[in-house]
Amino acid sequence: MTRAGASGADGAQAWLRGAMTALAVLATTAAVVSWQAQYALVRGARHSQVIAALEAGIPDAGALVFASLGIALALHGKRAIRARALNVGCVGLSLAMNAIASAPGWRDLAIWVMPSAVYALASDTLIGVVRAHVIARASHAGQALADDDSTPMAIVGGMLLWLLRLALAPLSTVAGFRRWAVQECPVAPGRTAARLALPPGPAAADPPLSPLTRGAASPARRQRPGKQARMLALAAERHDLATLPLKRVSPIANAIAAEVSLSPGTARRVLLAHVRSLQNGTSSQELLCTSS
Repeated sequence: MTRAGASGADGAQAWLRGAMTALAVLATTAAVVSWQAQYALVRGARHSQVIAALEAGIPDAGALVFASLGIALALHGKRAIRARALNVGCVGLSLAMNAIASAPGWRDLAIWVMPSAVYALASDTLIGVVRAHVIARASHAGQALADDDSTPMAIVGGMLLWLLRLALAPLSTVAGFRRWAVQECPVAPGRTAARLALPPGPAAADPPLSPLTRGAASPARRQRPGKQARMLALAAERHDLATLPLKRVSPIANAIAAEVSLSPGTARRVLLAHVRSLQNGTSSQELLCTSS
């Protein structure tokens, strides 16, 4: 890394440390402010000062835990979607309790919910910036990290945009949602409607096997390694094909076919023939000789 790049990285780290310190102060301030409203709310239901004091701090403590976990995962370049979503969820719980405890009126509501809302925005943004910084450093070092990012705030924004479209064009929005749900939701373990709709025939890159070689799909018969050969090699590495039950061939072939970009129908047929030839004690060369 050049001197300019090193100085830029040091400056970014200094800003990040300052942001983390400021976030810690903000989290402490928001927790103290929110605790008063939550304590008053819980005290009216629990009728115990000790229990109310403990329970009033649970949402803010949970937010702090999940924010810390999100930062820890972001330092490794992870998206930390679950930790970030749970952090925002705990803050949402604190917001709801503050809103219930506030006096009627928009001014009082804004005063009570403002600290937790600012903390939610600051903490989630900081986690995203930390991850972006780690990815940038890894790219300078020649390492490849996924830079796709779906933040909880982006998910909430997408949901609001979808609700707006639902209000403006309800019929087409509901129809599109139905198509998405049918294609994406599992109809069985490991299976979706989109995958079931694929034609069972072989892909264009893998021509149909002739009757002579249909039962001999081992890698030795191919002049060069192809998709079918890679699929058989992966299956042999991960499973004992000589003792593999035939009912397990299809799910294994479907899983490996997605890795090597092979048609599921072709993968199932080739792997089943190969497993049968192994379990029958017949090699691919013997099958060729017998057929000829």
